[in-house]
This record gives sequence, C-alpha cells and structure tokens, in this order.
Amino acid sequence: MKRILFAVCAIAIAVTGTISITMAIAQVDSDEYNKLTPWGDPDIMGKWSYASLTPLQRPQRLENKKFYTEEEAAEIYARTQTEPTDRPGDVGSYNFEWFDRGEVSSDLRTSLIVEPADGRLPLRPETIAKQQAAAAYAREHPADSWLDRTNWDRCITYHGVPPISTGYNNSYQIVQNENYVAIVVEMIHDVRIIPITEKPTLNDNIRQWNGDSRGYWDGNTLVVETTNFSDKTVHRYPSSRGTKAIERFTRVADDMIDYQFTIEDPDVYTSSWTAVRPMPRLDDYTLFEYACHEGNYAMTYILRGERIAEQRAANSGSEND
Repeated sequence: MKRILFAVCAIAIAVTGTISITMAIAQVDSDEYNKLTPWGDPDIMGKWSYASLTPLQRPQRLENKKFYTEEEAAEIYARTQTEPTDRPGDVGSYNFEWFDRGEVSSDLRTSLIVEPADGRLPLRPETIAKQQAAAAYAREHPADSWLDRTNWDRCITYHGVPPISTGYNNSYQIVQNENYVAIVVEMIHDVRIIPITEKPTLNDNIRQWNGDSRGYWDGNTLVVETTNFSDKTVHRYPSSRGTKAIERFTRVADDMIDYQFTIEDPDVYTSSWTAVRPMPRLDDYTLFEYACHEGNYAMTYILRGERIAEQRAANSGSEND
C-alpha cells in the first residue's frame, strides 16, 4: 500500500514545500496531451488512484476558507503516517502502512466540491430530515438483521459510482476498445462495462447497484452518464433512485487524469453539484481480488454480538425489577 502514497507524491504538495502549487497545477492544466489508441480515441488506459485526503464537503469549521496552506496540507498528511492509539476494549485495526488515504489535492482546495462555491452539498430540508431519521433508527436498530447493515458491510458495493475514496483500495484499472470502456474497481472487484457506441439505456424498471452507464467522447474527454440506480443503492452522499451522475475523464499528462463528476437529483438537492479530483497513474500497482462476500464471518459476528448485547440488557433489566 505504501507505494501508492509515493505515486501520489508526484502530484501533491511535498512535505518540504519544494514542489510549488504552480507546478502541480500546470501538470494537470494542459490541452496539449493527446495520446491516442490505435483506433484514434483518447487513450485513458492504465491504473489510476482516486485516493484523497481532501474531503468531499468543506468542513463547516472552515467556513469560507477555500484553500489549505502548504503547511496545513503537509500536517494533514503527516497525521495519517502515525500509528492509531489503542483504545480499551477495541480489537484494533490496520497499521498505517496498510492504508491508502492519498494526500490533500494538489490545488489545496478544502473540498472536492467546487460547485456550489461554498463547497457544501446543497441539501433540501427534507433530505436533512430523512438523514436525521435514518441516523436515529440506526442507533436504535444497529443489527436487528443483516438488512440493517450498510451495503459495504454486506460486501455488495463500497466506493460507489462515482467513487468516494476511503481508507484503502482506492484504485481503478481502465481498459478500452473501439466500442467499450471497462473500469475494474479494486474494492468489491466490480467491473463497469461502459458502451461508447449508440446503445439504448435500460428501461426505467431495470435497476442496478451501480446504475446503468453510457459514455461518449467530447473532444479528449470521456463523458459517462449513469442512471437507473437501484432503490437499495447507497452512495457516500445522499441519493435516490432518480440520481444521475455525469463523470468526465480527461487525460492531461502521461501520469494524470483530470477527473470530475456532477450529481443531478432534484428530489435530494436544491441544485446540481460538481466535484473535482485529479487521478495519478499507478505504474507498479497490482490489483488483487477483494475477497469480500455477503455471508462473511464479520456479518455473522456483528449479528451474534448484537444478540449477546440484547440478552445482557434483558438480564440487567430483569435484575433491576
């Protein structure tokens, strides 16, 4: 996992400050890069990282602060390079060498969201109310059954479409031919098959965990529009069955894809919103199978542990009667 962090260093702010922000932006702000496939389409093939320490939303405590300083970005990264503190009764987690959290984006923005300008999700009031109700239910019913656990607990989906990075396995492998672009997703090992030719979208009554994607070339940019998400799809941001995602992949250097996505969902948001995240190439990275399945031991133990906690609470209540 460590080699991913070093790969990202080439486009992120160096801890020593020797790589200037001007140089970092210039690397991804070029219309001159034009590597083509043998059949003439822009070549976006390779392994790419979407790991980022920049949060999707600007933290509320930062208010109108749009950019970190280089020192702040270095400090955020440094905090990820220390071992976590053990807590009493905690079984622990991976050490920091395992994780692949990336770094703060090279443009030093305090959020991946660039529109709206405040860097925040433009949530409808009713969306916030639904979030609060769902959180209250989850606190009271953490594991009545496996259906109370998240899709990522259940090994169904993880980073989602479009992806929001987490602690590790934040990588894509992209291959393409004249008619399709295929994206191998490391986490949960999905493969997104995206038709580039004229092909009708699925009927509205056909829904999929990662939606139904269709792509086309807009100059050097691959534009991918995804709809038909399942009613059971859970993104790492509020969404609904009516969510539409528009992704844009533009290879701007041999080792960089400029990636951005826009989410449209009038039932959830007051307006559309757009996030930007550079994706550096991972030259020597190997994608291994993420052997996660819905009936794994973790789910068994989660449910068993909750039944034990319920029995203890019942026994405690009967003793107090």
